[in-house]
Amino acid sequence: MSEGRSSAGSGASAPTVLRMVLGRRLQERRQEAGVSLEDAARALRVTALTIRRLEKAEVALKPLYVEKLLETYGADRQEREEFVAFADRANEPGWWHAYRDVVPGWFSAYVSLETGAKTLRTYEPHYVTGLLQTPAYARAVLAGGFPNEGDEDLARRVDLRLRRSALLERADSPTLWVVMEEAVLHRVVGGPEVMREQIDRLLEFSELPHVSVDVVPFAAGAHVGACAPFTYFRFEEPELPDIVYSEILSGAMYLDQRSDVVAHLEAHNRMSLLSSDAQSRALLNRMRKEYS
Repeated sequence: MSEGRSSAGSGASAPTVLRMVLGRRLQERRQEAGVSLEDAARALRVTALTIRRLEKAEVALKPLYVEKLLETYGADRQEREEFVAFADRANEPGWWHAYRDVVPGWFSAYVSLETGAKTLRTYEPHYVTGLLQTPAYARAVLAGGFPNEGDEDLARRVDLRLRRSALLERADSPTLWVVMEEAVLHRVVGGPEVMREQIDRLLEFSELPHVSVDVVPFAAGAHVGACAPFTYFRFEEPELPDIVYSEILSGAMYLDQRSDVVAHLEAHNRMSLLSSDAQSRALLNRMRKEYS
């Protein structure tokens, strides 16, 4: 992941979290050994930019490259073997690779981060966040977003979204904190029955200890986060920085510069104070009755 703002287009590679960890560790090992980017590049007969991209997980880490770099850094045989084994694991395709025909590369990166995070915070002004969508709601949202999609591809997109939500049922499930606008509940997606079922799911998940759902009411007026949707990721691995993802029509931005991340985190904190848990549940129940 590049420093600061990096945008991803449809052809971007999707680094796994393991690959990001390995890249960071290689960077630290190079710096500990006092080896410059240029010297590391000469060892592999590549450019210094390639070494930088390897360390930022922007390209795949070939085991032979990893071993040669560790030799250059003075690592012993055991350490080299450990890094190579790590590289083999990091290069294994994620489970979402099977959906590469219907998922752009820039979103594959998102699924990787989502799968590896220990904390997820989302802000949603338009739709229920993907991890909490019901099958019917997900299908209606995706059908609207991909109006020319065939039934088979649409079904695969829905299946991917549902498989993503399974991470909330893992023993080591991440913490999910959702802040959504009341407008989400008024946007009739799929019809009243679909909306009622969706709100039931939100109420059900909001009772779980690792899931929080805050609904910002219309009465809150203008506020700091009234902008594009975003997701904040925090990881268990100390090598990885916090990352914020923000989506646009034709791609996405992944932000890891501290000032950007802190700004989004503070916005999420401020928005969460605009409605208590009790107020959010009351609003969800009121809207459920309206759809009945």
